[in-house]
Amino acid sequence: MRLKDKIAIVVGAGQSPGQGIGNGRATALLFAREGAKVLTVDRNPDSAEETAAMIREEGGEAAACAADVVEEASLQAMVADCLKRWGRIDVLHNNVGVSIAGGDAPITEITTEAFDRCVAINLRGMVLACKHVIPVMRRQQGGAIVNISSMAAWSNYPLVAYKTTKAAVIAMTQQIAIQNAEYGIRANVILPGLIDTPMAVDTRVRATGRSRAEIEADRNARVPLRHRMGSAWDVAHAALYLASDEAGFVTGVALPVDGGSSVNVL
Repeated sequence: MRLKDKIAIVVGAGQSPGQGIGNGRATALLFAREGAKVLTVDRNPDSAEETAAMIREEGGEAAACAADVVEEASLQAMVADCLKRWGRIDVLHNNVGVSIAGGDAPITEITTEAFDRCVAINLRGMVLACKHVIPVMRRQQGGAIVNISSMAAWSNYPLVAYKTTKAAVIAMTQQIAIQNAEYGIRANVILPGLIDTPMAVDTRVRATGRSRAEIEADRNARVPLRHRMGSAWDVAHAALYLASDEAGFVTGVALPVDGGSSVNVL
């Protein structure tokens, strides 16, 4: 029970269509299993409620909240909902991102609309969620923020908007960490590598017309550790550590969860 009596908001707790489980849903489930009360947030209310129902079926406490990170008012309402229900916010987990589905492209092909959309979802949404949660955590004199970036920030990722925004998430998290340390607020960022999730794999199936098995094989071959992609649970366990008191002296850290890809320098 590493999050016993903690109140957690998981933004992006639903998931896109496809096989298996996504990072946000896995994290919400794991937080609840470890004792947290969880507000499952997603722009798709049905998907948010599905995650909350899964938590309740396991005996945990959860409520769903519909919010779109591109709309600041809905993020304000999210914070108000959490405070009305439970009176505090101990953990904010930001797990929203888009690349191919947002029209991302190489720099010579990117459109203004696609770039702006990726920035709004991947970066601005996290900034605004933190904007409205941090004052609550400052009043409490404590809290943990865990943001999800990507190894795309550090690797040869071919699409410009996702790489750029995910790199910016790292810088933003570091700024939050140092500027809020005096309030007892910790902020850390996870960089998932090649993970087998609906967003990462099934989106590529739909976009390319290739089979899931073929895309899985290609991605597995690029992972140094056992030549196998990670799972959403690998990301969720990293988030659990950073959200818990076990990481009480850890802030401003960018943690790769990537099966060794970040040290596979040729």
